[in-house]
Amino acid sequence: MRVQLVDPSAFTPPYDHALCAALARGGAEVELVTSRFAYGAVAPADGYAVRELFYRHVRGAPGSRRRRFGKLLEHVPDMLRYRRAARAADVAHFQWLTMQWLDARLLPGGPLVLTAHDLLPREPRPGQTRAQRRLYRAVDAIVVHSDYGRGQLVHRLGIDPAKVHVVHHGVFEHLTRQPAGPGLPDRLSGVRGPVVLFFGLLRPYKGLQTLLEAWRGVKDAELWIVGRPRMALEPLRVRAPAGVRFVPRFVADAELPAYFRRADIVVLPYSRTERFDQSGVLATALAFAKPVLLTEVGGFPELAATGAARLVAPDDPDALREALTDLIGDTGARRRLAAAAAAAAAGPYSWDEAARRTLAIYRSLLGL
Repeated sequence: MRVQLVDPSAFTPPYDHALCAALARGGAEVELVTSRFAYGAVAPADGYAVRELFYRHVRGAPGSRRRRFGKLLEHVPDMLRYRRAARAADVAHFQWLTMQWLDARLLPGGPLVLTAHDLLPREPRPGQTRAQRRLYRAVDAIVVHSDYGRGQLVHRLGIDPAKVHVVHHGVFEHLTRQPAGPGLPDRLSGVRGPVVLFFGLLRPYKGLQTLLEAWRGVKDAELWIVGRPRMALEPLRVRAPAGVRFVPRFVADAELPAYFRRADIVVLPYSRTERFDQSGVLATALAFAKPVLLTEVGGFPELAATGAARLVAPDDPDALREALTDLIGDTGARRRLAAAAAAAAAGPYSWDEAARRTLAIYRSLLGL
């Protein structure tokens, strides 16, 4: 079976790499069709081919207006070029399509699968939800990462239930096997007490304001907020209580393990939203067998039901403060959560299990 996994903007290289490698282990002939990742090195291909077909002539700094404009200009020609390239595949599996209002008209023929990483636009613009619904209806199968996500597409957007398949987001175990990379920055390497880690893109829906409010009164620990800002950060930094350190930049895969290995707890205090399904940060925390504290949003409760995470209500700083204080002071509870995280990573949230379910979708579309 010839599979093309398509991520035009290289939005999620760790996910692309892990799924491609697992599909190849499952017996598929896999090609990742993407663009050059502008923020640094990515994992080497492991049993699959890579073709950087999109946005080959774009210039400008990552995230810059010049780069965004260049991608806009090249998008339609590149999608048309991909339509020709897709003839070599039995199945095309798209991970992201950013111009949904247009992309639904530019898709190639043949069996098409789309992973709904964002169930609905996280920061929607007028008409965007309608465009996303149109895109969902244009493909043959949709992958979501939780039963919650499936319910949102079926009941909220009216997507045919037969098209929507639950495949758990695999853990990023390959990040734990990288060669030794840079250690922690000097200002962090000397910290001796417990560390609570908030990691990933800094965006409004991720609950940073609630987390900083909850941190007031937490003692004998540090909170590290690490990731590239996609929101105004200075107002939060000014109001941050004692014991909070910011690393407001993109952290490459090579240096990521140092942060997760040092963390005693990983916290994802996301705000209440119907638009969210699962998290790559959670998949990373599970890979490193870290105790995780989650808010009760999206597909998080389904992971917590395995015993691999503790849940609190979203947008409730008092409940979050109490849970943080309890976990910081209870090494036994942290050990139990870590053991359950390792079990989830080796079982239902492994990439081999994700590949098995994904290959079953492909075979069904091909009548095999």
